[in-house]
Amino acid sequence: MHPVETQVRVRYAETDQMGVVYYSNYLVWMEVGRVEYCKAQGFNYRDMEREDGAFLVVVEAECRYTAPAFFDDEVIIETRVLESRGRSIRFGYCMRNAATGQLLATGSTKHIICGANRRPRRLPEKYRAYFPLK
Repeated sequence: MHPVETQVRVRYAETDQMGVVYYSNYLVWMEVGRVEYCKAQGFNYRDMEREDGAFLVVVEAECRYTAPAFFDDEVIIETRVLESRGRSIRFGYCMRNAATGQLLATGSTKHIICGANRRPRRLPEKYRAYFPLK
């Protein structure tokens, strides 16, 4: 699958006292990227939870910061599936300054598919084409 790009504008509340985006906001942007990845594939993540009882539970997250982002910058979040197995999915992210193209951060998240009972389960068949097995 091709990566999906999502653009966000840095809000003042996302910055620290020095005017730099606070590090945990990159994890929030990764979530924004995942939700938009699903929409770009033709389904809503919310519907996967509500209608099919399949939840993507984060079990691992990593982020490497290479340059700061600042208030009112526009940031492009590139999201792709790095790995998909029957019960887990790993997403990769690349965040860049939209105006300059400068790399801000890279990261990944690993998710276990769980049911509403919080027990691992297989990804429902109808979603497997969106997360090709690797």
